[in-house]
Amino acid sequence: MDLKKFIRSIPDYPKKGILFRDITTLIKNPDAFNYTVDKIIKISEKIKFDKVSAIESRGFLFAAVISYKLKKPLIMMRKKNKLPAERYSIDFKLEYGTASLEVHKDSITSNDKVLIIDDLIATGGTADAATKLVEISGGKVAGLIFVINLFDLGGDKMLKAKSYFTESLIDFPGH
Repeated sequence: MDLKKFIRSIPDYPKKGILFRDITTLIKNPDAFNYTVDKIIKISEKIKFDKVSAIESRGFLFAAVISYKLKKPLIMMRKKNKLPAERYSIDFKLEYGTASLEVHKDSITSNDKVLIIDDLIATGGTADAATKLVEISGGKVAGLIFVINLFDLGGDKMLKAKSYFTESLIDFPGH
């Protein structure tokens, strides 16, 4: 199945000059969504990990299913002030601004191997923040899986240069 056919491209969103790759058209199609999840599961099964971490918010859609199917704990990485208990926080740059990502301090314990899942990687700021949250929690990054890689924005290359395993299902140019 060619998953690219199920991704809608929206120009100038969320700001002028950005070509937004919209997964809502993929997840509303049961065959495309199931195919995507099955591909992520196949990749996940080749990685030794203890917990699945989802990056807010679209990463939750995929990681929750992987957590359920592979019977692994699900750890949510959320935007600033969305988690109620004690948390670690990382500030980072986005392709079009700045943000913060947080995780509960009791989510990841020493030496947990954590698989990070998100819908898309662009410049890598969010994914890099997620790796830092795993590491300051005492865990180890087992790998990162993305549905979409905006290959010309460099995030995937940056993560690989830091020796992280990454895999994406679809490659698109960023602009």
